[in-house]
Amino acid sequence: QVQLVESGGGLVQAGGSLRLSCAASSRTFSPYTMGWFRQAPGKERDFVGHITWSSAMTYYADSVKGRFTISRDNAKNTVYLQMNSLKPEDTAVYYCAVRMSILRGYDYWGQGTQVTVSS
Repeated sequence: QVQLVESGGGLVQAGGSLRLSCAASSRTFSPYTMGWFRQAPGKERDFVGHITWSSAMTYYADSVKGRFTISRDNAKNTVYLQMNSLKPEDTAVYYCAVRMSILRGYDYWGQGTQVTVSS
């Protein structure tokens, strides 16, 4: 069982930055990928990006490419989402999730953290 605890959300003006953190509580933590998703009011949950745990390779949705950066700290079992040049349309609840195996989908999800970007 893996528990994910997110932090770092808040209110920021357009053009500003925020960094989200997601810490995994697990004695032996070796996922395939950790991903970030977001869900705006009245919309479906969208993929933001992910990082492959072993190689730190990243992949991003087109909507955030060049503005958001995902990184990870293996020693802390933590993944980060650095968000720069934020836009009002980035307003959403952001979730981190863990995919333990390439053969499976995202198994565990965080509780979500609100990000609000004012214009």
